[in-house]
Amino acid sequence: MLSYLFQLPQTVQVLSALYFSSRLFDPMRSLPVIDYSDAKKIIDLVVDKAAQMQKSVVVAIADPHGELIAFARMDGAPISSIRIAMNKAYTAARERKPTKEIGDKVKDQEKGHDIAYYGDPRFVGWGGGLPIWKDGMVAGAVAVSGLSSREDIELATLAVELIGGQKIP
Repeated sequence: MLSYLFQLPQTVQVLSALYFSSRLFDPMRSLPVIDYSDAKKIIDLVVDKAAQMQKSVVVAIADPHGELIAFARMDGAPISSIRIAMNKAYTAARERKPTKEIGDKVKDQEKGHDIAYYGDPRFVGWGGGLPIWKDGMVAGAVAVSGLSSREDIELATLAVELIGGQKIP
């Protein structure tokens, strides 16, 4: 036992050297994040597409933590869609998956569970929230609310494609 304790500092040195020389520790590593200019482009696109459809939507763009970067509510969009869009973006960013996927999992008869399982009252399972993947990491999320789940997803997908993000890595 005593000889093991004398080897411990060497082991720590080796592990520290491996960690600090690896990609895991890179103090200059930049993480992909949706910036305001990208968020504004997304909002403009979604609002224009919804206007062409003669419909009103709410759009929310979030950072990788689910916090809002930009938000728009078109005239005539349902008031309830304000909170729903923000929560869709929050959920998609935090869980790193489309909100519809979470909703489908919750509804599954055999494997389903209560949405409260996630431990966050802001989590939702309606379609229309998508994470935006760049370089294998979530850079943010986009969410659309106010239309059918299918239409919300279609508009959100256009937004992801606009800025060159991948829907799923």
